[in-house]
Amino acid sequence: MTKKISKKAGEKIESAFREEPEFTERVINIKRVSKVVKGGKRFSFNALVVVGDSKSKIGYGFGKANGVPEAIAKASGHAKKNIFTIPLEGTTIPHEIIGRFGAARIMLRPAGKGTGVIAGASARAILDLGGVKDILTKSLGTNNPVNLVRATVQALQSFKTKEEVEKRKRTGEIIDVLEED
Repeated sequence: MTKKISKKAGEKIESAFREEPEFTERVINIKRVSKVVKGGKRFSFNALVVVGDSKSKIGYGFGKANGVPEAIAKASGHAKKNIFTIPLEGTTIPHEIIGRFGAARIMLRPAGKGTGVIAGASARAILDLGGVKDILTKSLGTNNPVNLVRATVQALQSFKTKEEVEKRKRTGEIIDVLEED
């Protein structure tokens, strides 16, 4: 004998499965850090995690804990809280930009269809999970993965639409990004 599920109960079950969109999680970096205390050294772990839906939503998080799984879980929770949307134009980004965070700088350039993601490990994880298929990047400055991720995120969050860029070009507000340095 099978039970009949009422329509309302069935709707509740379906909505429970549709609550959270499907995000893929990628661990970028795990570090063991130590603190010197009276009895010796106390070890803990840091984890840097990126989550994304491979369409245009992306987030990153940093977690610290006494064990690796706990650090990854904390970082994943932080990443899901910090999700933002990347403004894509087809399979690439709208325009060239340089992201900065600390000593890390990263240049992101739009690329033609079929180019692929030309990037280092930290930037590649973010761009792959963000749904960017064609892009050229160059890391300038430090190679610290945490700062590179934060510089990449800063660049992706500060994109302007093509209309905004063209309007600013007409009014003479835009100075070539590479000439600033």
